[in-house]
Amino acid sequence: MRLLALILAGVLVALQYPLWFGKGGWLRVRDLQQQVDAQKAVTAKLEARTRAFDAEVRDLKSGFDALEERARSEQGMIRQDEVYFQLAPQPPAAPAPQK
Repeated sequence: MRLLALILAGVLVALQYPLWFGKGGWLRVRDLQQQVDAQKAVTAKLEARTRAFDAEVRDLKSGFDALEERARSEQGMIRQDEVYFQLAPQPPAAPAPQK
């Protein structure tokens, strides 16, 4: 009877091994699921970035407001009837002499 119990335990372990550690085992499935979740997060960030770029392209194609704003901020352009003031930063105050 003891031999039969040992044989059955050995068969049970032999059947369980592929379930846990095999190619399609639970541990591998859990690892792959974590990789899928991480890739979904990266994809979501990239999709949001793509939507922002698409909106910017639509704005640039459809009107001059976005184009003008971009020219002002990136190129420092101004209109002909505008006056441009640029304030220079003040130099840092000299430290007081130490005695």
